[in-house]
Amino acid sequence: MGRRLAPPLHANGIHLTMRPSLLLFAPAGQTSGGVAMFALQIGAFIAIFYFLLIRPQRKQQEEHKKLLASLQRGDLVVTSSGIVGEVVHIKDDQVTVRSGESKFVMLRSGITSITNRTAVEAKQQA
Repeated sequence: MGRRLAPPLHANGIHLTMRPSLLLFAPAGQTSGGVAMFALQIGAFIAIFYFLLIRPQRKQQEEHKKLLASLQRGDLVVTSSGIVGEVVHIKDDQVTVRSGESKFVMLRSGITSITNRTAVEAKQQA
């Protein structure tokens, strides 16, 4: 009787196997629709990427821009570094905030939220 040989290993010693999930992307023979199917899959991937990631982020950026435009003196704000304070003075793109006994000047874009207003009031003022 002859000896049975083990299946060949890849050059780095890892046994290669075909995963069933990859068969979804394998061509189904000698069809001419392979390129069209590939383009359809790429288009679907781009559409899903757009609707799940890009569109909601743009909407959130637009809401934040409206929030910053409605910023007023006396608003209680939270900065991007987590400091809570009251807006004392607004000049162009700079905001003076009082927190405790200290005042500091920061960029308007560093404000993440206004805490003393509800969402409805913020939309009405914008």
